[in-house]
Amino acid sequence: MKTMILFYSRTRKTALIAKTLAHEINADYQEITDLNNRGGALNYLRASVDAFRENKTLIKPKTVDLTDYDLVYLGSPTWAGKPAPAIITLIDQCNFQGKDVVLFATMGNSGGKKVIERMREKIEPRGGRFIKYFLIKTGNKKSEELVEDVKEIVKEEDLTLYGI
Repeated sequence: MKTMILFYSRTRKTALIAKTLAHEINADYQEITDLNNRGGALNYLRASVDAFRENKTLIKPKTVDLTDYDLVYLGSPTWAGKPAPAIITLIDQCNFQGKDVVLFATMGNSGGKKVIERMREKIEPRGGRFIKYFLIKTGNKKSEELVEDVKEIVKEEDLTLYGI
Protein backbone atom coordinates (compact mmCIF):
# COMPACT_ATOMS: atom_id res chain seq x y z
CA MET A 1 0.00 0.00 0.00
CA LYS A 2 1.51 3.32 -1.08
CA THR A 3 0.90 6.34 1.14
CA MET A 4 0.91 10.11 0.46
CA ILE A 5 0.84 12.86 3.07
CA LEU A 6 -0.54 16.21 1.87
CA PHE A 7 -0.32 19.26 4.10
CA TYR A 8 -0.21 23.03 4.34
CA SER A 9 1.90 24.86 6.90
CA ARG A 10 2.22 28.58 7.57
CA THR A 11 4.33 28.47 10.75
CA ARG A 12 6.23 25.27 9.81
CA LYS A 13 4.75 23.31 12.73
CA THR A 14 2.35 21.34 10.53
CA ALA A 15 5.24 20.76 8.10
CA LEU A 16 7.40 19.34 10.89
CA ILE A 17 4.57 17.05 11.94
CA ALA A 18 3.88 15.88 8.38
CA LYS A 19 7.54 15.23 7.58
CA THR A 20 8.06 13.37 10.87
CA LEU A 21 4.96 11.30 10.14
CA ALA A 22 6.23 10.53 6.62
CA HIS A 23 9.52 9.30 8.06
CA GLU A 24 7.80 7.19 10.74
CA ILE A 25 5.36 5.44 8.40
CA ASN A 26 7.51 5.39 5.24
CA ALA A 27 5.26 7.65 3.17
CA ASP A 28 5.69 10.20 0.40
CA TYR A 29 4.73 13.76 1.21
CA GLN A 30 3.79 16.90 -0.68
CA GLU A 31 3.54 20.36 0.82
CA ILE A 32 0.80 22.58 -0.55
CA THR A 33 1.87 26.21 -0.89
CA ASP A 34 -0.59 29.09 -0.63
CA LEU A 35 0.42 31.65 -3.25
CA ASN A 36 -1.23 34.45 -1.26
CA ASN A 37 0.97 36.15 1.32
CA ARG A 38 -0.12 34.75 4.70
CA GLY A 39 2.83 36.18 6.67
CA GLY A 40 2.50 38.93 9.27
CA ALA A 41 -0.34 39.85 11.60
CA LEU A 42 -2.57 41.65 9.08
CA ASN A 43 -2.23 38.90 6.47
CA TYR A 44 -2.89 36.27 9.13
CA LEU A 45 -6.10 38.11 10.07
CA ARG A 46 -7.15 38.09 6.40
CA ALA A 47 -6.23 34.40 6.22
CA SER A 48 -8.45 33.64 9.22
CA VAL A 49 -11.36 35.43 7.54
CA ASP A 50 -10.68 33.50 4.31
CA ALA A 51 -10.65 30.24 6.30
CA PHE A 52 -13.87 31.08 8.13
CA ARG A 53 -15.61 31.92 4.83
CA GLU A 54 -13.91 28.96 3.08
CA ASN A 55 -12.61 31.26 0.37
CA LYS A 56 -10.50 29.53 -2.25
CA THR A 57 -6.89 30.55 -2.82
CA LEU A 58 -4.22 29.98 -5.42
CA ILE A 59 -2.09 26.97 -4.52
CA LYS A 60 0.98 25.20 -5.79
CA PRO A 61 0.73 22.53 -6.99
CA LYS A 62 -2.79 23.18 -8.29
CA THR A 63 -3.70 19.55 -7.73
CA VAL A 64 -2.00 16.30 -6.78
CA ASP A 65 -2.33 13.10 -8.79
CA LEU A 66 -3.24 10.42 -6.25
CA THR A 67 -3.55 7.59 -8.78
CA ASP A 68 -0.59 5.63 -7.38
CA TYR A 69 -1.67 5.96 -3.74
CA ASP A 70 -4.05 3.82 -1.71
CA LEU A 71 -3.84 5.85 1.48
CA VAL A 72 -3.81 9.64 1.80
CA TYR A 73 -3.10 11.64 4.95
CA LEU A 74 -4.33 15.22 4.81
CA GLY A 75 -3.15 17.77 7.38
CA SER A 76 -4.15 21.34 8.08
CA PRO A 77 -3.58 23.95 10.74
CA THR A 78 -6.66 25.26 12.51
CA TRP A 79 -7.65 28.78 11.48
CA ALA A 80 -10.85 30.24 12.94
CA GLY A 81 -12.07 26.68 13.58
CA LYS A 82 -11.66 25.78 9.89
CA PRO A 83 -9.03 24.18 7.65
CA ALA A 84 -6.57 26.55 5.98
CA PRO A 85 -7.81 27.90 2.60
CA ALA A 86 -5.01 26.03 0.78
CA ILE A 87 -6.34 22.69 2.07
CA ILE A 88 -9.97 23.53 1.21
CA THR A 89 -8.81 24.48 -2.30
CA LEU A 90 -6.76 21.28 -2.64
CA ILE A 91 -9.62 19.04 -1.52
CA ASP A 92 -11.88 20.61 -4.14
CA GLN A 93 -9.28 19.96 -6.86
CA CYS A 94 -8.25 16.37 -6.03
CA ASN A 95 -9.85 13.05 -6.87
CA PHE A 96 -10.17 10.96 -3.70
CA GLN A 97 -12.20 8.21 -5.39
CA GLY A 98 -11.33 4.87 -3.81
CA LYS A 99 -8.74 6.35 -1.45
CA ASP A 100 -8.54 5.65 2.28
CA VAL A 101 -8.02 8.94 4.11
CA VAL A 102 -6.53 9.79 7.50
CA LEU A 103 -7.02 13.39 8.57
CA PHE A 104 -4.96 15.42 11.00
CA ALA A 105 -5.16 18.93 12.35
CA THR A 106 -2.74 21.07 14.27
CA MET A 107 -3.92 23.77 16.64
CA GLY A 108 -2.63 26.16 19.23
CA ASN A 109 -5.10 24.93 21.82
CA SER A 110 -8.51 24.02 20.40
CA GLY A 111 -10.74 23.84 17.34
CA GLY A 112 -9.07 20.92 15.61
CA LYS A 113 -12.09 18.63 15.75
CA LYS A 114 -14.12 21.12 13.68
CA VAL A 115 -11.31 21.13 11.11
CA ILE A 116 -11.47 17.34 10.89
CA GLU A 117 -15.27 17.38 10.54
CA ARG A 118 -15.13 19.93 7.73
CA MET A 119 -12.40 18.10 5.80
CA ARG A 120 -14.35 14.87 6.16
CA GLU A 121 -17.53 16.55 4.87
CA LYS A 122 -15.66 17.65 1.77
CA ILE A 123 -13.64 14.47 1.10
CA GLU A 124 -16.36 11.82 1.41
CA PRO A 125 -18.50 13.20 -1.46
CA ARG A 126 -15.32 13.10 -3.59
CA GLY A 127 -15.03 9.35 -3.05
CA GLY A 128 -12.58 9.31 -0.14
CA ARG A 129 -13.15 6.80 2.66
CA PHE A 130 -12.47 8.34 6.06
CA ILE A 131 -10.40 5.93 8.21
CA LYS A 132 -9.38 7.92 11.29
CA TYR A 133 -7.99 11.21 12.51
CA PHE A 134 -5.64 12.68 15.05
CA LEU A 135 -5.07 16.12 16.55
CA ILE A 136 -1.82 17.71 17.70
CA LYS A 137 -1.68 20.73 19.97
CA THR A 138 1.28 22.89 18.98
CA GLY A 139 0.89 25.87 21.33
CA ASN A 140 4.08 26.68 23.27
CA LYS A 141 5.76 23.43 22.16
CA LYS A 142 9.30 23.11 20.93
CA SER A 143 10.14 21.18 17.78
CA GLU A 144 11.48 18.23 19.77
CA GLU A 145 8.19 17.95 21.66
CA LEU A 146 6.20 17.93 18.42
CA VAL A 147 8.39 15.19 16.98
CA GLU A 148 7.84 13.11 20.12
CA ASP A 149 4.08 13.77 19.92
CA VAL A 150 4.01 12.41 16.36
CA LYS A 151 6.00 9.32 17.30
CA GLU A 152 3.62 8.67 20.20
CA ILE A 153 0.56 9.02 17.95
CA VAL A 154 2.06 6.65 15.37
CA LYS A 155 2.57 4.12 18.14
CA GLU A 156 -0.77 4.64 19.95
CA GLU A 157 -2.85 4.68 16.77
CA ASP A 158 -0.81 1.89 15.16
CA LEU A 159 -0.45 4.02 12.04
CA THR A 160 2.26 1.79 10.60
CA LEU A 161 -0.50 -0.80 10.15
CA TYR A 162 -1.87 1.34 7.31
CA GLY A 163 1.51 1.96 5.65
CA ILE A 164 3.62 0.05 3.18
